[in-house]
Amino acid sequence: MKGQETVSDIQMSFIFLSFLVGSAIVNIPSPLLNSAGNAAWLSLLIAFGISILLLTGILFLNRQYKGLTFIDYVRKTFGKGVMFLFAIPFVIMLFLMLTNIVFDVGLFLQNTIMRTTPMYIFHLLIMLVASLTVYEGIEVMGRMFTMLILFVVSVFFIFLLLIIPQLHPEYLLPLFPDGLKPVFHGGYLAWGFPYAEVILFAVLLPFARRKEEGTLEKGMFIAILFNGFLLLMAILVSIMILGPAGVDIKYSLFYIATLIDIQDVLTRIEAVIAMSWIIGSYMKATVVLFVVNFIISQILNLKDDRILLFPISLLSFLLSVTIYNHELEFVESVSNVWPLLITVVGVLPILLIIIFTFLKTKFRKQTQL
Repeated sequence: MKGQETVSDIQMSFIFLSFLVGSAIVNIPSPLLNSAGNAAWLSLLIAFGISILLLTGILFLNRQYKGLTFIDYVRKTFGKGVMFLFAIPFVIMLFLMLTNIVFDVGLFLQNTIMRTTPMYIFHLLIMLVASLTVYEGIEVMGRMFTMLILFVVSVFFIFLLLIIPQLHPEYLLPLFPDGLKPVFHGGYLAWGFPYAEVILFAVLLPFARRKEEGTLEKGMFIAILFNGFLLLMAILVSIMILGPAGVDIKYSLFYIATLIDIQDVLTRIEAVIAMSWIIGSYMKATVVLFVVNFIISQILNLKDDRILLFPISLLSFLLSVTIYNHELEFVESVSNVWPLLITVVGVLPILLIIIFTFLKTKFRKQTQL
């Protein structure tokens, strides 16, 4: 944010991991179980495989357009007019993403541990903290998220160790009781959230300073592979403990955490686990807010890229308390509308730029021969 702020390759990888884990680790198991049953882990792997290809394309663009972001790609590839045509829907999509993240935090807290607190209190607090973090810049985000994601991951692994005695591997069978259609529908859900959201790093990657060629790419692939492992474990644990009942439980991992009771000494740890998930959602909201603010600043050619930060945060807060009248509207939006929206508005423009750049690079090499 401040002039030429940058983060190291490792810090960018941790930001990427923080963004992918974010709210996904608590929200992914239940809708996938509801859609694909005990084959939900296969749905995750389908979406994960596609995301690897998408990340490869984004890293290819980052090599070809060194120091340039998504808006720069479009402007340089298709011109200023097409840039506005792509950028405006992209910004609207990011506002919706940020609104969904903030709304989801309020929904989770109100449905689990703070039932009488108005949701707008949670929305206001997370937007305030996220906006102050973005104001401090991406260098602060890089240092902070490295520590926070280590805390989130550590809590998750402790949770896995404590829950091992209650696992029932037989619940993993039978596979495909209703055919392959539910598996692909689950893959559609997992693609929209969180894997299609990888496209945001077409904006963030130029902020990484490279020590050596290839270190950023290696770190990003390690981060997405580790994220895939974490989400896979979350789904498998949900299946092996809840079995068929898992489709009816909203926050499956939180419910499982309430079952942990070791000799009446280690009990009620679900509050600690919930805190780690809220931290994950905060980190994801911060990354999205950073990208929204940066893109708008680029479109408007603002010299001070902080001037609109707090108005953008206020608008996002207002959207979070007004856009959905009921929880069912939010579920419908995230499950059915969001994967299609982010694919059309976000992924397809990136794919067009990747194809155009690849063909242009190939043509240039042929003419040089």
